[in-house]
Amino acid sequence: MTVEYVLLLFCVFFFGLKAFLSAPGNAFRNSGPMLGARIEQQLATGDGFKPQGGNHVQWAGDN
Repeated sequence: MTVEYVLLLFCVFFFGLKAFLSAPGNAFRNSGPMLGARIEQQLATGDGFKPQGGNHVQWAGDN
């Protein structure tokens, strides 16, 4: 009975460890396109950027 209990605990531990370690990797892998679209939208509209020192950052022309 003790052997079965120890084997069950090991199985549960290793399945939990696998899920715990693989979940962040899946989240980062699947969120890339959404994050890229959000950055592109902010770049296109100028939204999400804070002024530095009270002045907005301006584009510099060719000198």
